[in-house]
Amino acid sequence: MKLPLTGVIPPIVTPLLSDTELDIAGLEKLIEHLIAGGVHGVFLLGTTGEGPNLSYELRKAFVRKACQLVNKRIPVVVGITDTSITGSLEVAEVAYEAGADALVISTPYYVPMSQEEMVAYLRYLVPLLPLPFMLYNMPSCTKMHMSLNTVRKAKELGAIGIKDSSGDLAYLYSLIEEFKDSPEFSIIVGTELFIPETMINGGHGAVPGGANLFPQLFVDLYDASKKKDPKAIAAFREKIIQIEDKVYNVGHEGSKYIKSIKCALSIMGICNGFVAMPFRQFGPEQQKQLAANLQEMASKN
Repeated sequence: MKLPLTGVIPPIVTPLLSDTELDIAGLEKLIEHLIAGGVHGVFLLGTTGEGPNLSYELRKAFVRKACQLVNKRIPVVVGITDTSITGSLEVAEVAYEAGADALVISTPYYVPMSQEEMVAYLRYLVPLLPLPFMLYNMPSCTKMHMSLNTVRKAKELGAIGIKDSSGDLAYLYSLIEEFKDSPEFSIIVGTELFIPETMINGGHGAVPGGANLFPQLFVDLYDASKKKDPKAIAAFREKIIQIEDKVYNVGHEGSKYIKSIKCALSIMGICNGFVAMPFRQFGPEQQKQLAANLQEMASKN
């Protein structure tokens, strides 16, 4: 894999038929939909991919099948974050054997970690990893916002970049500034509306969940941001605001983001909308609302 990792790297959903069975046909359609849309890589088993909610066997089966379907056409990075270090290493080994390019590590969740504990954890874990790794800063789910010092020490241990999903623009800018003299260390944003700010100020890419649905739109925004084209950026950003309003905001639960993307993919005929326990997919009323919203968006575009 060429460094730095750049471009639009969707955190793909895990298509499911049940809590124990992958939607293989849906996964193939999804991967072809993304590659046809011009994405530059895929991220497996992230937040959007419901990684923590899947059994180890299902995670491993998903990694193996996704890597087989991608077939080295674009880079594949695999999330291995877990409360169990043994579980993390099991998935890491499968990712390596399946031909993935890198691993993604966030803070083990449930009991909050200190910055010092995170660094100690990485010092233990990293020498055991079979692939390069990047960090994933996701404080809303992990209860720890990685400090610049923690990221700096992770880089010293071999980290090839960081995905920042904190939603903190000042922090994102501080990452770009801190590592501006390290051209092979990727600064990748998870907050979709921050893509222009990331690219214009020297970042490397984005991991947008909405690219599962509309990959070409996010690639176009990425390209316009690289070119610093304000008119094109404004037009594409307006469409992404529509996705926020018409897709992500259907439903009221904290899990609505995952449910809405899977439901929309089902309506689009790409993959099953099944959502893994402890959550469940949208009911008929929400599905109907989302279908109407997608139709409205299509008529405007």
